[in-house]
Amino acid sequence: MRLLGLPLLLVAVPAQAQSPLTLPVAPGNPAEAAPVIVPVEPLALALPAYPWPTPFVPCGPPRLPENVRAMLESAIRTGDSATVAAVVRVALDTEPYDKDEIRAMKKSYDDEAARQLAAKANAETQRIRQSAILELWTGKVELGAFRATGNTSNFGFSGALNLDRKGIDWQHTVQLTADYQKDSGTVTREQYLASYQARYTLNDGLFTFGRTQWESNEIQGFRDRYSLSGGLGYRVIKRSDLALSVEVGPAVRRTRFVVDPSETTWSTLTSLDFSWKVDNTLKLTQTASSYIETGNSTFTTNTGIEAGMSKSLKAKLSYSFSHESSPPDGTLRTDTISRFSLVYGF
Repeated sequence: MRLLGLPLLLVAVPAQAQSPLTLPVAPGNPAEAAPVIVPVEPLALALPAYPWPTPFVPCGPPRLPENVRAMLESAIRTGDSATVAAVVRVALDTEPYDKDEIRAMKKSYDDEAARQLAAKANAETQRIRQSAILELWTGKVELGAFRATGNTSNFGFSGALNLDRKGIDWQHTVQLTADYQKDSGTVTREQYLASYQARYTLNDGLFTFGRTQWESNEIQGFRDRYSLSGGLGYRVIKRSDLALSVEVGPAVRRTRFVVDPSETTWSTLTSLDFSWKVDNTLKLTQTASSYIETGNSTFTTNTGIEAGMSKSLKAKLSYSFSHESSPPDGTLRTDTISRFSLVYGF
């Protein structure tokens, strides 16, 4: 705004008495030559009281939204580590500012899971240590048979019993097998085997073993053959679905032949034990052993495929190969047998 043709200047000054403002008058009228006095009121600026010291209002960190927290707690209640990990990844992506709280929940879950696993393992260890000698045994029975009448009269069966007891350091294995076949009144196969083996674990992969075995196979020329061996073994692969172990050591064998006189020989034993659980219903097994000596060496293998029919019952197809490098006169070096049998586990 203008006053008497001049701009009006307002100046904020401290609240105290001010000198009156004198405004000049344009010349031209002598009667109005006297200056005009405009009183200026003192200006004051009212400010609120400034607090001192500065007040501090406590405020916690940002809190995780309730819906995200509920999602994480629901995943934790499942007890599934894969589910918890997946939900945590999603939560970190959607709520990055709450990563500390999310990770704290994940760590709490991991710590509790580890504690429960350790407690379960300790309880299982105590149960095994306090078990009696006839406890902790597991096993399976294998049976296959056939019968034919008419133009030919055939009968045969194959059976096996395997028992296994696993302790903290010791493992005991008992195996019994039998194969018998008669064709038109003539026995064409009669083979029996019984063995016991003990293993003692030295560390996670290395172990010692001792094995005693009896077998009879008159078709191959011997009524009885006793073997005693021991040595070292190593678990090359040890997983829940895949296992491979090898053994090597000296052995002594006492053989009573059908025709020839009995003999005792020293040999070197090597063996291999392999199993692969392909899925929940299919399993592949392979065992092989050799007794190598200067006279007669023995090589055996057994390959099997098991298919689950129920929780305890399986169907098994197997192929066995046995070879004697220097058998008695009149007998064949190689003997093979294919089996189809049912296996019941207990």
